[in-house]
Amino acid sequence: MAKRLGSQLFVSRLSSFTSSEQLRKLFSPFGNVTEARLIMDRRTNRPKGFGFVTYQSDVEAQKALKAMNGRMIDRRLIFVEVAQTERHDNDTYS
Repeated sequence: MAKRLGSQLFVSRLSSFTSSEQLRKLFSPFGNVTEARLIMDRRTNRPKGFGFVTYQSDVEAQKALKAMNGRMIDRRLIFVEVAQTERHDNDTYS
């Protein structure tokens, strides 16, 4: 059985000044963004510099991945990859 790409992307190295709405706008040219959310620091209530973008389809996510990975946004080189949704027994977490 072929593994599906997944419609959720993990975006890292974002500016701490990026908002969820800006994240949505950055990724919306590639398809229908169903969710764009930043991970917030509980102590400072500011974005940690990474988040998730979810598309309606895997095809849209693949287009965004190819177009946005390694791009300069707000003078920062961002990285985009498929979000890990499964945990395997041999994974180690600290």
